[in-house]
Amino acid sequence: MATGQAPRNPIPAMRTYPPVEHPVVVIGPQYLAQYAVDLAVNRDFKVSDINGTLIFEVKSKLLSPRRRFLKDAAGNTLVNLRHKINTMHGRWEAFRGESEEQSDLIFTAKKSKMFQFKTELDVFLGNNKGEVPDFKVKEGNSESSCSILVGDSNTMLAQVHGRHTLAIMPNVDYAFIVALVVVILNGNNADDHTDAANTGLKVVNAFIEGIGSSA
Repeated sequence: MATGQAPRNPIPAMRTYPPVEHPVVVIGPQYLAQYAVDLAVNRDFKVSDINGTLIFEVKSKLLSPRRRFLKDAAGNTLVNLRHKINTMHGRWEAFRGESEEQSDLIFTAKKSKMFQFKTELDVFLGNNKGEVPDFKVKEGNSESSCSILVGDSNTMLAQVHGRHTLAIMPNVDYAFIVALVVVILNGNNADDHTDAANTGLKVVNAFIEGIGSSA
């Protein structure tokens, strides 16, 4: 008869990412937290924390169907995002407040390649006139998840899981992450407020390829 304790089952390895070396500020330093921030985006594009407190919301205007407005809880417009049609890589531009002046450009986002099997976006800050992106969005192992990284590194800023759940690392501008998620989740129906998560991250490709060719 065997004696002694049964061998312990191996514990699955945990994937680790290097911490952010310096605070990542894009929209403003008031949106930095010293701790990891979890946010949820509902079907009305209202963004709440783990206690259900409204943090941001995203609005559109009837006469501006290709623009989205990221507002704080008090209703102040922080960022407006505009999809530029007839561009090769389906470019999005994000401006401060409700401005559309190039001097107020915060960042642009576009597909990394014209044709790709997994969604990958290049994100350039407004003062970056080069070809190397400051940040990247990469689709994960499932169509409903993605990671937001610093450039071509594996330094993680945030992850998007399932039905609009955001896990944001400490010292990362969470308003900036939400603005990027607006691009990811908008889908190819610019004036449709249905739940974009039903089609996962594939909506990004559909939006860029569909609207760009039909407009």
